[in-house]
This record gives sequence, C-alpha cells and structure tokens, in this order.
Amino acid sequence: MATQIYVNLPVKDLKRSVDFFTALDFSFNPDYTDENATCMIINDNAFVMLLVEGFFKTFTSRDVADASSSTEAIMAFSVDSKEAVDATVRKALAAGGAPSQEVQDYGFMYNHSFQDPDGHLWEVLWMDPAGPPADDGAPAGPDGQPT
Repeated sequence: MATQIYVNLPVKDLKRSVDFFTALDFSFNPDYTDENATCMIINDNAFVMLLVEGFFKTFTSRDVADASSSTEAIMAFSVDSKEAVDATVRKALAAGGAPSQEVQDYGFMYNHSFQDPDGHLWEVLWMDPAGPPADDGAPAGPDGQPT
C-alpha cells in the first residue's frame, strides 16, 4: 500500500468550507463526513480533514492557531498547467477566498496562492516535468532564469 497523507485543518464553519472547496472542484469522502468533519480528497493518497474547531481541539492540548492572523502551515498542490494555476486561484477568489501572494514564475515552476475563508494559506503550482534548467554556472535572475 502506498503511504497516504492526511492534513487536519480547523475550520469555523464546515458547510462554508465544503462549499468553498467544492467551488474549486474538490470532492469529499462521505464515509468520513459528519457535522464535525469531512475528508477532502486531493488525490488517491492525499487528503485534508476539515475539522470544526471544537472537534479539532479534542486532538491537541495546544492552542489552535488563528489562521487569519498567523500561519501554521502552507498547503500546496499541483495542477497540470500554468493556465490551471490561474484558473484555480480565480475560482478560489470568486468562491470567497482572499488573495495571498502574487504569481511567482520561475520558468520551470509557476505558482500562485490564496487564503481560504478561515485564512489557511494554499499554493497552487505547476512544474515543468523536465525540471529546472541545467546549471551552467551563470547567475540566476529574479525569474530563476540565467542572466
């Protein structure tokens, strides 16, 4: 069996979060969904458990970070093209998300980001399957390309 990853995130309003991520074309596993939680499917091996804050608190003795004023993590996921990066961020903003950072284009890697309604940071990225250009010793410019 392949290793699976589950990221647990506290949310204030589960329905609002489900509606937001549904607008970004994510789906949810109904077997792991109730009034306290849902399992958002990233792919066959990666999932995000959206947990109502009160329920989330039962998993830790620490304070829960307020994602609207501090950063506890940045979740990132890849898509198939630069155009899909931009389209996903547009959907996030239209669904009630907020802008995060500006587009970063390194030639072989392109990413953009947004905040979900709870303030969690998300990056959407595309990477060229060929990888970064070979290092020929030339210094890189701000776009990651040799100068």
